[in-house]
Amino acid sequence: MRPFASEGTSRWTGFGASYGPYRDGQAPGAVDPSEEELLEDLRIIQNHWSFIRTYGSVGPTEEIVRLIAEHDLGIKVMVGAWIAVEETEVEGTGVAQRFPQVSQQNRNEVDTAIRLANMYPQVVNAVCVGNETQVSWSAHRGPVRIVLDYVRKVRKNIKQPVTHADDYNYWNKPESRLLAREIDFIVWHAHPLWNGQSLENAIPWLESKFDEVKAMHPHNVIVIGETGWATQVHNEGEQARLITGAAGESEQAQFYQDIQAWSKRKQVGVYYFEVFDENWKGGPHPNEVEKHWGVYGEDRKPKEAIRSGSR
Repeated sequence: MRPFASEGTSRWTGFGASYGPYRDGQAPGAVDPSEEELLEDLRIIQNHWSFIRTYGSVGPTEEIVRLIAEHDLGIKVMVGAWIAVEETEVEGTGVAQRFPQVSQQNRNEVDTAIRLANMYPQVVNAVCVGNETQVSWSAHRGPVRIVLDYVRKVRKNIKQPVTHADDYNYWNKPESRLLAREIDFIVWHAHPLWNGQSLENAIPWLESKFDEVKAMHPHNVIVIGETGWATQVHNEGEQARLITGAAGESEQAQFYQDIQAWSKRKQVGVYYFEVFDENWKGGPHPNEVEKHWGVYGEDRKPKEAIRSGSR
């Protein structure tokens, strides 16, 4: 297994962030941010975090990695290769239905991640092949053998460690061992807010899930790839049913402070979710929870978690 190091000094800096670069009116596959907008983001990130993760390799990530290198920003990037559903079973038949166009898109994601890792080894510290492709509730769940094939291809062609990111409710199950054996470290997601937890119980709940994953994979390095606290929740739909904890800037600031302290105490790397609000996510209602996880607003103004000096 290749070692994954989120920091390069003896000082604990194992607290990073998930970065989605899309601003108002922008979205994946539509309008991308400009170079100037990306550089503005990276200057903000540089002030708070030494490592970030992206979710896809094609598009803005190429510019992000290049700008970090050209401007010597000192930020490490775990580059994601987004794996969409390229094969599914026709219900009740046992027959696989394949989507060649999606397969080509996935290969392009993987090939681009390999190219970036080799072109910018001083910036790319890991490659994450797929995001939430195995947990039962995922909208882009696919056969594990496809992810394994891509993981093997990436590991064969780069020197950095390779991983897959998924929910705790996959990594705490025996079937996750097959994939865990093939990757260099585990990236897992755990959102107390989505799982009905109060702010007071958020860290104890998260630690219990960490213990579950660690018990299932005692020999793997385990890194939290997503955890956070939203600042707004809509009062309709699934989020209204599942989320019972209070959302808000003060609550987010407290969780942000608490998860940093836990990360340092446990010496567990964390990618906090997330740097900026992303208005393209979720439904059309402005209160949709998926739009409100950033510690900065979509307008790049800091929320209380940043203003209060938590980081």
